[in-house]
Amino acid sequence: MRSNHCALGLSRSNLSWQLVINTSTTIITFLQVVLIQNTQNRDGAAIQAKLDELIRASAARNRFIGIEELTEEELTELRYRANSKRRVEIMDVAMEAAEKAEDEANDKAQEAALLRGSEF
Repeated sequence: MRSNHCALGLSRSNLSWQLVINTSTTIITFLQVVLIQNTQNRDGAAIQAKLDELIRASAARNRFIGIEELTEEELTELRYRANSKRRVEIMDVAMEAAEKAEDEANDKAQEAALLRGSEF
């Protein structure tokens, strides 16, 4: 009785070569993934160093330098505080604009009242 492989027309030599080729392909693919990850990590580190230098050179707060080392919880807290601060700043700007508009409206009303008073 023939083996299943021989019935399919595959010899042991062909099966060995297929195993070698499949194994080689798997190893090459794994090495490519490792190489790509290494390159991305290097690129990320270079970009982070550039950003840190920009923060140092600008008026930005230096406390943001090195935040990539924080835990996920610490980053979440930092984002929350930054968003809260941003909301307060937006509200401050809106309040200033509203106060300015109110002052301008009051000034115009006073001018109109003075003009009406001088007409009589």
